[in-house]
Amino acid sequence: MVNMKSPRKTVRHAPTKYKVGQEIVYPLQGVGHISAIEEKPFRDKKLLYYIVYLEVTDMTIMVPVGKADELGIRAIVGKKESQKALRLIAEEFEPIPADWKLRYQMNLDLLKKGSIIDIANVVRALYHRSRIKELPILERKLYDSALKLLIDEISFSIDKSKSDVEELVFAKLKTNAK
Repeated sequence: MVNMKSPRKTVRHAPTKYKVGQEIVYPLQGVGHISAIEEKPFRDKKLLYYIVYLEVTDMTIMVPVGKADELGIRAIVGKKESQKALRLIAEEFEPIPADWKLRYQMNLDLLKKGSIIDIANVVRALYHRSRIKELPILERKLYDSALKLLIDEISFSIDKSKSDVEELVFAKLKTNAK
């Protein structure tokens, strides 16, 4: 009797960009830790997923390896890029639109891009705007979120505590405060 079962297929995956144990940045969510890379069934095939623990929300998420770039996931920036972001928040700031809805959308779009420079721009602009006039609630939440994202990533990048980085960020922001 001939065995009609087809041989078991081995699924081959391209090498992953990130490794288990690596810290990554998930735009709008913050710094995450890759706790595992696992193959999971999805529809009629198996996909490879990063299993990411987000400390800020105490949540574990699964991100398809093939969609990581599209979702804006990236490695933590190096010390040079962190220093560049810190210098940026100390620089003169550009006036931003008076219409808070327009400002909110512009800043939200920058945060979705997820680069540390974009995050630093949002923090700087909203910090200085808040010194002129109190921010509307949604914009205040956006500022708080951007500030947390900036502090978290820089603390990982330069290997300092979050409280030390927070002091450093506010010292830089106050450089050009009027």
